[in-house]
Amino acid sequence: MSGGGSGRSFEYTPTWVVAVVCFVIVSISFAAEQALHRLGKCFRQKNQDALFEALQKLKEELMLLGFISLLLTVFQTVISHLCIPRFLAEIMLPCKLETLHANRGRRLLAEEALSQSCPKGQVPFLSLEALHQLHIFIFILAVVYVIFCASTMALGGIKIREWRHWEQSIRNEASTHRRGHPHMRDFMKRAGNYWRKFHIVSWVVAFFKQFYGSVTKSDYLALRQGFIREHCPSHPDYDFHKYMLRTLEHDFKKIVGISWYLWLFVVIFLLVNIAGWHLYFWLSFLPLVLLLIVGAKLEHIIIELAKDAAETEGDPEGTRVRLSDELFWFHRPALVLYLIHFILFQNSFEIAFLFWIWSTYGVKSCIMEDLGFIIPRIVIGVVVQVLCSYSTLPLYALVTQMGTMFKQTVFAEFTHGLILDWAASSHRSAHKMIAESSNSPICVAQEPATAEAVIELSRPNGSGIP
Repeated sequence: MSGGGSGRSFEYTPTWVVAVVCFVIVSISFAAEQALHRLGKCFRQKNQDALFEALQKLKEELMLLGFISLLLTVFQTVISHLCIPRFLAEIMLPCKLETLHANRGRRLLAEEALSQSCPKGQVPFLSLEALHQLHIFIFILAVVYVIFCASTMALGGIKIREWRHWEQSIRNEASTHRRGHPHMRDFMKRAGNYWRKFHIVSWVVAFFKQFYGSVTKSDYLALRQGFIREHCPSHPDYDFHKYMLRTLEHDFKKIVGISWYLWLFVVIFLLVNIAGWHLYFWLSFLPLVLLLIVGAKLEHIIIELAKDAAETEGDPEGTRVRLSDELFWFHRPALVLYLIHFILFQNSFEIAFLFWIWSTYGVKSCIMEDLGFIIPRIVIGVVVQVLCSYSTLPLYALVTQMGTMFKQTVFAEFTHGLILDWAASSHRSAHKMIAESSNSPICVAQEPATAEAVIELSRPNGSGIP
């Protein structure tokens, strides 16, 4: 395909070569499809519906990338025969024209192909060689995207599972009938001394706190207590850690998708790749800057919650962490997730583009630039991926529970299904029995099997409901 379309056509290619290539490609594709199918089946067996939906979303995004590649293949002849004036083809180049003229052999081959397909003074809109290299980029982007999604979920899950022993410790304290909440005193120390009460100082402390011990045991237990006290007061032994894992899975389902505005950013990203601007190098700092701002904001919210808890000390109702959306940007906790989504996608795209240039043109390519630009971009990409997946995303999953976001996210699917069951049963006693079983949908969601059993008993005979 490259090099102006030279080489033997399909008509004069040995049949055994075609058969071998097709067999290898189909085998690899079938193996990948079966692996994803078995992974989805495993999620279903373990009742991890959020991860299963995330896997389905990932398949959709891969299918979209494959469809884009298919369109490029089908219309490659049409695209390569479109001609534009030569002066338009010599502006906004990723490499300077002197570099292209220096490679005389490749230049002569290109000139020969151009003279055959376009009138004098014009050049193809996009050559077959460029289309072939664009196919390679789409493949590398898909591979890097899958790897980054898997690492995001793995690192985030590892971090949240580390909090399991904190959940167990508070349960042991409850079983031994220990009174008081010593963790609240440690949590209120977040408010700090006189100097930390200044806004600038608290932001500086929050900025550096995200790099070491972003979530401590006192933070986890204090926020857990505030959450249960607000949403599940009749179930003090509620497994908050299991709920956090479900929350992470639900957030991961949103992170996997590639929204239209992310594709728009990709187009802009490709547009500004102009020689001499070094814009790719500077854009690699964008996800790092946004990540540090998001991490500092989440840590600052914990500090504000600690200050508020310190002010309620001695309250007749007891010291508590009060839940509110007011501490988040524009009073919208979900906005933080959009920023995390953009950070992870933009970072994966940066790394994919870097590997594409390296695999297609080599390290000494003019697009790759100097080694001094390459190493920082790789280091920044790794730091952003690890810090965001292992620290910022779990921190977000915990801190956003101090808002009211749960009403639209984790429990929306459960309550929606519950209401449908009530309507299908046509029996008023179902509503009454579920209402009496718990005063919070959160408590019901923790034990869905019990709720389902109650509904099953309340269904009229012969209803035909499976």
